[in-house]
Formats: sequence, structure tokens, C-alpha cells
Amino acid sequence: MTSTVEASEVVFGGVRNDVAARLEGLTRAVTASRGRIDDEILAPAEMLSGRAAERLTLSGEHTIVALAGATGSGKSSLFNSLTDLELAGVGVRRPTTSWALACAWGPDGAQGLLEWMGIPARHQVSRMSMLDHSAEDTKLDGLVLLDLPDHDSTEVSHHLEMDRLVKYADLLVWVLDPQKYADAAIHDRYIRPMAAYSDVTLVVLNQIDRIPFEERERAMADVRRILADEGLPDVAVLGVSATRGDGIEDLKRELAARIRAKTSAKGRLASDISAAAEVIAQVGGSAAAPGISPADRQALDDALVDCAGVPQLVDAIAASTRRRAVLRTGWPVARWIGRLGKKPLDELELGDDLSLSSLARVALPEAGNVQRANAELAIRDLADKAAVGLERPWRDAVRDASSPQGEDIIGELDAAIHATSVDVAKPSAWWVVVQAVQMLGIVVAGAGLLWLAAQGITQFSTADMPDLGEVAGVPMAAVVTVGALVGGIVLAGLSRIASRIGGRRKAARADRELRSAIDRVAADKVIAPVQVELDSYGAYRSGILTALG
Repeated sequence: MTSTVEASEVVFGGVRNDVAARLEGLTRAVTASRGRIDDEILAPAEMLSGRAAERLTLSGEHTIVALAGATGSGKSSLFNSLTDLELAGVGVRRPTTSWALACAWGPDGAQGLLEWMGIPARHQVSRMSMLDHSAEDTKLDGLVLLDLPDHDSTEVSHHLEMDRLVKYADLLVWVLDPQKYADAAIHDRYIRPMAAYSDVTLVVLNQIDRIPFEERERAMADVRRILADEGLPDVAVLGVSATRGDGIEDLKRELAARIRAKTSAKGRLASDISAAAEVIAQVGGSAAAPGISPADRQALDDALVDCAGVPQLVDAIAASTRRRAVLRTGWPVARWIGRLGKKPLDELELGDDLSLSSLARVALPEAGNVQRANAELAIRDLADKAAVGLERPWRDAVRDASSPQGEDIIGELDAAIHATSVDVAKPSAWWVVVQAVQMLGIVVAGAGLLWLAAQGITQFSTADMPDLGEVAGVPMAAVVTVGALVGGIVLAGLSRIASRIGGRRKAARADRELRSAIDRVAADKVIAPVQVELDSYGAYRSGILTALG
């Protein structure tokens, strides 16, 4: 790409210009769309980029002008008249032009250009060493003039040679004769299809001397009308006679003006770029992509969270935490009695394993078709919204990127969940404190009961026990015992409330961690690939709009 831009800057004045930017844009568009748009559609643009780079690098001082026409149009005679040499055979010596002839007016550098076009050395001639006495406004220095094979030749090779060389011409001069200037062969095959190249097209009505003087203007007007009907209303039409020299000086002035302005090479390249870009844009489009909005991203995360069963797992974490807290901080007597029956965690079937993986295994059902279908639907919905308005190749590319072959999104989500560290089994510090207080209460209550029992026994014996006093007429030992028991029950009730709060907090923390893990999976497996395609489309769109001008 660098050589193309540098070369175009040399050719077109040494400053960064519109054609250089458009050519660079076309190259960017082709590069970005490779693999998304069919190679056959991109091939002409790729060839154009390479050809333009080579053309502009080889010679920035020459303008390639091609004479094209039918047998008998006097094209070869016009070639000889412009070169002031008898180079092209005419009449019976050369009834059809079977090869291309080239004549180059200095400066140096044309030989490489002609070799690049595939013109054999024996069909080349240079006027650099010849004296040219033309007026300043008709000097053709910098011209490379081609005499193309006749377009109506019966030889297939002649058609192929003409079609090939037409692509290299900076200026196309269609030579028509008075009797066949409306011939459908040249209009339907060449002139009409190249209407987009009107800026670099010139039409010459040759053999004007064969038309009566008073009818010449009408004939010229008729040619202009035909061209206008074919989409070339602004193409210049010149009447000449190659044999008598009528209009030859006017034709030379037109060619010299275009050579000096260097507009033909620039105009032809601009037209080529536009044509190639329009073909690609018809398939790839140029609309703006909406991209991935925050709302769409959140909707995907929420859908994947549901498909992965995070809500159920969070509920299981809350229930597990709450029941474990009750088991650790409840009233010891109730806990001991409960151990005789079903364990509080038995219904979760966790056993001694309180890891997140065990909770996930119990709380989440085996991934089924419904979950996968819902996940795929959510992913496709995001891809479709991100690609709204794009043409099919890019819509398909975005959709394929969102769901790559062989990827199991549910499996990725499960792996992310099992890899998340939530510390489900880690007990809270307050559980230990409450458990110690509860055990102390049981010990105190037990000691009080033993004390009261011992006092009762001493009433029937001579033994004497210290008096601990009374509270409102109630023995202190009884007050301590009842207080310890009631305190334990109250503490168990408060612990149950605290366990619910703690369960919700741990569940909320787990919910954040799990959602973050799901978000990372969505970002890596869905968002990032989709964004790559959207970025590629952005580069393509920027390039194609630049190329279209």
C-alpha cells in the first residue's frame, strides 16, 4: 500500500491527493472483507490495487492514450497522422490490426511502462530523438499512444488483446467512421459498459471529409445524442480526417492539454476505483453498524446467568449457609435431639462436601437441550442486533463469530462456575463465638441443676452445703439455671435471624462472583469474536466510503 500511495503522490503533484486516499481506502476495504465477501468479487479490486501501484511507480510522466475502433474506421491512419510516421500498416497491407503498436514521446521511462503492458519491443517506437516542430499547445511530450487491435476482428486473440489493453489506458479514444458510428458492436460491448469512464473518454469521428460539409455538424450532433443516450453526455466529440489532416491539430491540442494537466491518468484511476468499490459495496453494503449496546450486553449476561442456573445455585448457597449456621449456633439441646433424626443438610444431599462444586452438582440439573437452545438464542439475538442493517456477508460473519463451531457455551459456563472461588464451606467467625457461649450456657445450666439436686439430697442428710442466696425468694442456683437455658434459647433465636442475614450476604457475594465469571465467558467467547467482526466491518466501511469518494 505504501508504494501505491507514494507513487500516486509523485504522479499527481507531490501532495497527498484524493485518488491516493481513495486507492488506499479500496485496499483497506478489500483487506478487511477478505474471508467475508467472495474472492471473485474482491479479485478485480485486488488486481486494480496492484496494477495501479505498478503503473504509477513505473512512470509518472507519461499518459497512456489508446486508439480503439472497428475495421475501416481509419484508426491506424489516425495513429500515423498523430505520430507523423508510417508505423501502422493501413489498407490492403493491414486489413485488421492484429497487434498493438505503441509510440512514446519522451521523457525517459516509457520502455518499462510498455514492457509492463506487454507490448513487444518490435512493436514499440520512441520519438525522443526526432525533431518535433509542433506548436507549444500541440506538443505531445509524455504521450504513450497505442493502436489497439480492431474490436470487430473475427480473431478471438484480437478481442482478448484489446480487452486487456483497454484496462491500462489513461485515456480512451474511440475512433468511429461516418458510415458505422452507430454500430451496436462497439457501443454495446465497450462504450456503453464504460459510461462510468466518461471523464477519460474521447470520441473521434474520423473520415469527416467523406461527409458533405453542410451535413457534418448534424452527424456530430447525432454522435453526441447516441453517447448521451448511453450515459456519456459530457464526452468530447471531435471530427477529423486522418488522411487530409482536418481536425488533427484540434485533437493534438486536446491530448496535449490532458497530458499537461495529468488529469487523464488520475481520472482513469479514479473511475477504476469507483467501479471496483461499487461492485464490492453492492455485496458488502456501506451502512453503519449499530454495534453492541450496553443493554444488549446486559441482556446476554442475564440470559446466560439463567441458562447456567446461577439463581438456583445462589439459592442453594443461601440455604446451605443458613442451615450450617443453625447447626453451629442453635440451642445445643435442640441440635442434639435433631441429630437423632434427619440431618439439616441431608435434604441437600451434600454429605461432608460443602464445596461450590458439590452445591452446583446438587442444585443444577444436567445441562439439557433446552438450556443450550436458550443460550444459543440469546447469543444469536445479540449478534443479530449488533449487525442490524448490514448486508448478508457481514451479518453471517458476525453470527458465525458469536457461535464458533465446536464451542459448547454451556460447558464453558459450567467450567467457569466450578472454577469460581466463593468460600462456601468457610464458617463465619461469629459462629464459633456463639457456639462457645451456647456450650458455656449448657455447662452453667447443668451445674445449676446439679447444685439444686445436691441441695435436695442434703435435706435428707446431715451434710451441709453453702448458701448461694436467693433472688426474689428463688434460689440463686435455680435463677442461674433458668437464665442459662432461656439465654441459650434466645441466643439461638437471634442466631437464626443472623444466619438468614449471613446467608443472604454470602449468596449476594456468590451471585456477584458467579455473574462476573459468566460475564468473562460471554466476553471471551461471544463479545470479543463479534467485536472483531464489527471492527473489521468498520475498517471495511471506512475504506469503501473513502474509495467511493
